Amino acid sequence: MDFSLNGKVILITGASRGIGRTAAIGMAQAGADIAIASRKLPDLEKAADEIRKTGRKCLPVAAHVGRQEDRDNLVKRVVEEFGKIDILVNNAATNPTMAQAMDIDDRAWDSIMNLNLKGLFFLSQAVAKVMKEKGGGKIINIASIAGISPDMLPIYSISKAGVIMATKVMAQQWAQYNIRANVVAPGMVKTGFSQPLWSNPDILKAVTGRNPMGRIADPEEMVGAIIYLASDASSYVTGQVLAVDGGSTI
Repeated sequence: MDFSLNGKVILITGASRGIGRTAAIGMAQAGADIAIASRKLPDLEKAADEIRKTGRKCLPVAAHVGRQEDRDNLVKRVVEEFGKIDILVNNAATNPTMAQAMDIDDRAWDSIMNLNLKGLFFLSQAVAKVMKEKGGGKIINIASIAGISPDMLPIYSISKAGVIMATKVMAQQWAQYNIRANVVAPGMVKTGFSQPLWSNPDILKAVTGRNPMGRIADPEEMVGAIIYLASDASSYVTGQVLAVDGGSTI
């Protein structure tokens, strides 16, 4: 029962597809009510219908996490609907370029950092203030093994390394409020977000060649780690990075 999420309210960003959508459904199946956010409401409504089939409540909110007014409205809407936020899963991310470090421009840098790192931090800050008033909570930041060791997406790697350090800062400074913060760092996962990579035979061969399990992950394989960090089973775990990568980082 330590893995149960009964009675919990969870906010998940980037939840209209991929890891976010799959995690939202899985956490609802574990007993939580879910608020989901992404930029396009029609896509969210489709995800919300799937979540409600589990018998749990779901609130879809269109929000761009890189914009302060959207972050403020998102937190306000969730608290109005559910009265609290027990768990925040920061999953929203972007990578609009395949350019290498010698060629990337500052516009792409700003786009990536604004959502992947700045937006993540300030949404976490806003939710942490709610958690502090309610006696605590958990923050789970979805980074990447690219934040542990650089890969073919250089600025994305830098942003995810920043997410890992931001999480450690949250864990250190917010533990006094009974807020725990941890990272799930996936390897390559077969989602629409990463399709430009895994659909390229040469890239896929290179990635799987470094993976002891010899394959990339399905989104469903991320859910167990997220539920563990969201549940009471991880009550003494904070500031940690859980790589769910088939052994790629070894």
